[in-house]
Amino acid sequence: MRDHGGGLAAARARWGGEAAEWLDLSTGINPVPYPLPDLIARDWQALPDADAFAALEAAARAFWDVPDAAMVLAAPGASALIAKLPMLAPPGPVRIPGPTYNEHAAAFRAHSVPEGQGDALVVVHPNNPDGRLSSEAAAFTVIDESFCDVTPEATRIAEAAAPGRVVLKSFGKFWGLAGLRLGFAIGHPGTLAPLAEAIGPWAVSGPALRIGARALSDPGWARATRARLATDAARLDALMAPHGALAGGTDLFRLWSVPDAESFAERMGRARILVRTFPYSGTWVRLGLPAPGGWARLEAALC
Repeated sequence: MRDHGGGLAAARARWGGEAAEWLDLSTGINPVPYPLPDLIARDWQALPDADAFAALEAAARAFWDVPDAAMVLAAPGASALIAKLPMLAPPGPVRIPGPTYNEHAAAFRAHSVPEGQGDALVVVHPNNPDGRLSSEAAAFTVIDESFCDVTPEATRIAEAAAPGRVVLKSFGKFWGLAGLRLGFAIGHPGTLAPLAEAIGPWAVSGPALRIGARALSDPGWARATRARLATDAARLDALMAPHGALAGGTDLFRLWSVPDAESFAERMGRARILVRTFPYSGTWVRLGLPAPGGWARLEAALC
């Protein structure tokens, strides 16, 4: 099932309220996003040029310490890359250890690739929703690091230079700019060449190129953000402790086991707070971090 966080329209249909009334904790998006720089007319009016792509690539290489032999491919969001990754895989089934982010399995199904033991493997690292880390590898391995920027010490980016390895990076989660639609595939040039051809020469918008390059060149913001996220995650744990048991997560989201996930979601929904439940678990709920002005509402709803 292709269930996701978000879905505020469905929540409003069920529990009412205007969009502005809701506190959406159902995603793992940083609620304090990177501050947007000023854009110039050319960012909107001109086709993105090679210099802008080169600046973004250089910033990405430096920020993630990408091996020199690896290629950095920018795209309009990690999901756009996920949809096309099956075209890179060898014939045969793909193994996707779960439960995990379901778009990977959906992409392989769309390419008529069954799940099972084979030469292809997809791992989400750290995993969504439980935050587990993976060291597994196969002949063709996708390592989805969409949430790894909160724990850079856990990155597997050093493997990206090897043929058959693809490391995915998302810009929407840690930087809190999911609407910008920017993501990266990092891997051996020979592995990524068909993917680069498939997405075309102007896959990333001018504004995304400028904002992405600026943000990836700001390690001070990243360090301060990691510290704030760790503090906020601990605060969320303290609030949730009387209501269940911590089951995993990252500093961008926490997974909790509660007696009845649907009852918990109903209680939060009546308070105009959206949390994430899962069709395969009757006890798991996932909460993202509130924005600075949302903590009091969450505390009141949990009382």
